[in-house]
Amino acid sequence: MQTRTIFAFGIAAALAFPVTAAAQSAQTKATVDSAKAAGIVGEQADGFLGFVTAAADPAIKAAVDDTNAGRAKLYAQAAAKNGVTPAAAGAAAYESVVKAKLRPGDYYRPAGGGWTRK
Repeated sequence: MQTRTIFAFGIAAALAFPVTAAAQSAQTKATVDSAKAAGIVGEQADGFLGFVTAAADPAIKAAVDDTNAGRAKLYAQAAAKNGVTPAAAGAAAYESVVKAKLRPGDYYRPAGGGWTRK
């Protein structure tokens, strides 16, 4: 349990740093936030964004791809530091950081489940 707590703390600390902000432009963040508010994009248990509905707008797809690429890099770094897989790091980030940041109306998809609105 202590290892898991330390690992979760490490993921939380990594996500809190400006690295994610640097990896994601203000325009990308605004596009993703708008798509979340519209119910087009949601958070997934693997730590990545996913599409709740089909994305007709190429700008939304590009913003999601950019955000997910930044997260993948962050998860790979956290995984290397903690001796786990990037998939485990992404799942830990979802559990320890992402879920806590969900706002009312946001969509999320737990592991093995369908899209749910908070």
